[in-house]
Amino acid sequence: MIAGRKVEVIVKDDATVPDTTRRLAQELVVQEKVVALAGFGITPAAMATAPIATQSKTPMVVMAAATSAITEASPFVVRTSFTLPQASVAIAEWANKNGIKKVVTLVSDYAPGIDAERYFADRIVLNSGTVMEKLRTPLRSPDFAPVLQKVRDAKPDALFVFLPSGQGAAFMKQFAERGLDKAGIRLIGTGDITDDDQLNDMGDVALGVVTAHHYAANHKSAVNQKFVEAFKKANNGMRPNFMAVGGYDGMRVIMEALKVTKGAGGEALLNAMKGQVFESPRGQC
Repeated sequence: MIAGRKVEVIVKDDATVPDTTRRLAQELVVQEKVVALAGFGITPAAMATAPIATQSKTPMVVMAAATSAITEASPFVVRTSFTLPQASVAIAEWANKNGIKKVVTLVSDYAPGIDAERYFADRIVLNSGTVMEKLRTPLRSPDFAPVLQKVRDAKPDALFVFLPSGQGAAFMKQFAERGLDKAGIRLIGTGDITDDDQLNDMGDVALGVVTAHHYAANHKSAVNQKFVEAFKKANNGMRPNFMAVGGYDGMRVIMEALKVTKGAGGEALLNAMKGQVFESPRGQC
C-alpha cells in the first residue's frame, strides 16, 4: 500500500530480446494501464521501449542498461543504474596512476561496449598513453580465442575489457587458459566482468583483476550491510550485484514518487521522481 492505494507489481520476462521488450511494454501500457515501466537489462531493450514511454507519457525507470545516450531517447526516462563512461573513465584514471601506458581494449560490439571503448581510450590518450588495438566481439555467443591471441601478440601493459554481465566468468577462464595472466598482461575493466554474483565461478584468475564500478556487495555502510543480508536471505545466499542495487533504488524512486502523487502517473509521477536525494546501498544518491 502506498498513499492508501494498493500497488501491484507485474513481472514480465523479455528474454533480453528488444522486440519482445517493446511488445510487452505496449501491452502493459495499453492493457494493464501501468503508471510506470521499469527494468531494462540491456540498452537495445531500453531504446526499443523509449518511444512507447514518450507516446503514452509513462515514466520509464531504467535499472540496468548503461549506454550514456539512453536518457536522451525519451523525456520520460529515469535511470537508477549508471553509465559506462563513468566506470570507464575511472579505471582509465587508475591505469594512468599505476604505470599502465600501453593498452588493448576488448568490448562487446554494441552500444555500451562502444561507449566503454570510446571513453576509456579517450582518457588513456589524454593521459599520454597508447591504445595499441581496439577489439570487439559479438554480443551473442562470443568466441574469445582469436581476440585473446591478438592481445597476447600485442604484449600491452594491460587489457581493458567490457562485457555484459554473464560473460565475465567464461572470459576469465579463457584468459587464464591462454596464459595471458602469466604473460604479464594486467586485466582491467568495468565491474561487469567481476559481477558479484559470479565471482565464485571465476577461480583464482580473478585475483589481481582491477575493475571500476558504482557498487560492490562489500561496500562498508550500515545501509548496504542491511541490504546485503536481506538480499541473501531472499535469494538462497546469493550476493547482490550492480543490477540488484539498480533495481532496489529504482523501486524506491517509484515508491517515493507515488507517495507524492498519491498514486497518479504521467508527468506528475515523472516530476516527483526527479531530484530525489537518499542514501542507497551504493552510497549517497
